[in-house]
Amino acid sequence: MFDELSQKLTATLQQLTGRGVLTEDAVREGLREIRRILLEADVSFDLTREFLERVQAKAVGLAALKEVRPGQQLVKIVYDELVALLGEKQAPLAFATVPPTVILMVGLQGSGKTTTAGKLARRLKAEQKAPYLVAADIYRPAAAEQLATLGTQTGVGVYTEAGQNDVVTLVRNGIAAAGRERARTVIVDTAGRLQIDDEMMGELKRLKAAVKPHEILLVADGMTGQDAVRIAQGFHDALGVTGVVLTKMDGDARGGAALSIYGVTHAPIKFIGVGERLEALETFHPDRLAGRILQQGDILSLVEKAQTAVDEKEAERLAKKVQSKKSLDLQDFLGAMKQMQKLGPLKNVLGMLPGMNPAMLSAAKVDDRKLKHVEAIVLSMTPRERADPDLIDGKRRLRIAKGSGRSVQEVNQLLTQFKQMQKFMKIAGKTGGLGGMKLPFGRGFPG
Repeated sequence: MFDELSQKLTATLQQLTGRGVLTEDAVREGLREIRRILLEADVSFDLTREFLERVQAKAVGLAALKEVRPGQQLVKIVYDELVALLGEKQAPLAFATVPPTVILMVGLQGSGKTTTAGKLARRLKAEQKAPYLVAADIYRPAAAEQLATLGTQTGVGVYTEAGQNDVVTLVRNGIAAAGRERARTVIVDTAGRLQIDDEMMGELKRLKAAVKPHEILLVADGMTGQDAVRIAQGFHDALGVTGVVLTKMDGDARGGAALSIYGVTHAPIKFIGVGERLEALETFHPDRLAGRILQQGDILSLVEKAQTAVDEKEAERLAKKVQSKKSLDLQDFLGAMKQMQKLGPLKNVLGMLPGMNPAMLSAAKVDDRKLKHVEAIVLSMTPRERADPDLIDGKRRLRIAKGSGRSVQEVNQLLTQFKQMQKFMKIAGKTGGLGGMKLPFGRGFPG
């Protein structure tokens, strides 16, 4: 996410902070480079111009500062203005005083609206908001079936009404059904179109007037850049959008949509989709994202992700086993690896660490498929072999390799690295920590 923007912007600022003396000419040259970077990232021309005008106004006189490093002051100014450009502060969902809260999901076809409705339902269920889904797309074939499948996967009720051609009636019936189910939030998946048209907007306006939603969330494809901004402007002008969900942000290296939507519409970005899995929906924090763009990390989001994804009892069990100086076996290793996978793609997780830039991630050859390969190898072992890897001789290694679809060399490599890890964990148990040492799971890991 934002790899290209982050790498170029950070490199430019590092050139300025690395100078012993910061001159006015150097500041002007740096701002010209930042202007080029933002325009290449697909940020609108007007927003780029306004952004740089504010930065330049605050940067006046930095070259004359002697008490603090002026380069670092410039980075702080750019950070503050990025936060302002992204929406200043996190905007939570608005919930009704008297349930149910009605949330309309709107957007063009192909933006990921139905999947996002499922992701949001999963999130609200975890937050004890008792969600209920209403399939209000009567035009797209199998739209109701797709939402019903997502409801089954998330354990959330879904209202469908075959043969109903009036969307307003369908949604009213769905809200009534949600009330009978004692739902606290109702997520309405409305129909999308290939483009904004009068018929589409007319239907959504009638629906808004009839059910008076507490939130109208626009789902926009973040990879479409300025098209996403124009779409957001069109929906906002017609409906008064209360928030935006940007999808496919895990594949967006430029970030123009995220950096432009708030500035153009003043509708806050509330969530971002960072993958296909149902848990891949993150709360949007402007300050944290600005920190990630400038490669300052996002430890808070990483901690929050770990708190929701990691099984505390399992983590505590593993910690006690290390402290008791007992060797971790391959079953423990498999459990720890599954915990790690719950955090999401490794590249996204590592990207939240301070100082971790896209070039470093690329050099590290982070590949989530390797974890799947290792998992397949361990699952091909018997419980006895996982508990005591020393039992695994040549014949067993061949059987495990065939069962997992991997090579014998990869099985050997995993077992060798696992023994190395056991040694490190024994040292950690004696010293009370890893003492800054890295576990041997870097480049060359099986896969």
